[in-house]
Parts: sequence; structure tokens; C-alpha cells
Amino acid sequence: MASLRKTDRRTEDEAHIEAPDLEEFIGYNLKRAYVIVQADFRRALGEDGFAPRVFSALSLVVQYPNVTQSGLARMLGIERSGLVAIVDELEGRGLIKRTNVPGDRRVQALVPTAKGKTSYVEARAVVRAHEDRLLSNLSTEEKATLLTLLGKIRSHED
Repeated sequence: MASLRKTDRRTEDEAHIEAPDLEEFIGYNLKRAYVIVQADFRRALGEDGFAPRVFSALSLVVQYPNVTQSGLARMLGIERSGLVAIVDELEGRGLIKRTNVPGDRRVQALVPTAKGKTSYVEARAVVRAHEDRLLSNLSTEEKATLLTLLGKIRSHED
């Protein structure tokens, strides 16, 4: 059973929950870390910045120009229907454009605009600084180990 430290404010109570049973689970710890990373990511990029999923999509379009929407959805591990809002946002901000794929009028490829490439480079620097700040208590070797271990977990992705 979780124990709570007595304080006058509920938010402080919630921040000091001890959950030894939960803390034994990798999933619980990954989720807690994810919440911290996402909150700091959003703070770092500001109100008008990219949401993490939009940044990820732009990153892949910049790295793989002419990727199809289906291909991008696969790379991101999301349903194609879930990608529509992301692509619409990127296109609405003038960061990518849709182009026809020669030989198949039903399929559209995504290419970054000059503004998209510049925005990506700028955002990437902010994201790198955000990660450096969050992981400053890890050594270079620990960061490499963390990425390796997370990659092993991700290898079970369908």
C-alpha cells in the first residue's frame, strides 16, 4: 500500500507518494520518465513550438524527402489516419508540401520546404539542449547504454 507524507496541500501529497511495488516495474518507470521528458520538451520549444509527434514527423520528412504518408506513418509507428492532422499542421505552417508520386496519382509524397528544413535545424538544437539538460546526471556511457536498452525494448514493436 502506498504511503503519503502529511502536508497541507494535495499537490504536495501527490508528489511525495511512495509506491515501492510500482517502482519495481519497468513500464511504470518508463511512463514516469516519459511524462518528465514530454513536459520539458514542450517547455523548451515554447507554446508555438512543435509537439513531440510533429517534431518527429518533420525530422523524418527532412531526412527522407519524398516519403509517402503511409511510409511516414510506418516509421512513426502510428495509423495513417492518425498522421493526417500532423501532416496538415506541418503543411499549414509551410514546413512541408505534398507532391504527386510519378506513376501513381493516388499516392502523395511529402517533401520539406526551405522553411521546414530551417525550422527543423533550429528545433533540433533546442531538443538536443533539452535532452542534454535532462540527462546531465548521466555519463556518456550511461546515455549510450540507455539508448541501447531502449532500442532492445523497441525491437519488440510489431
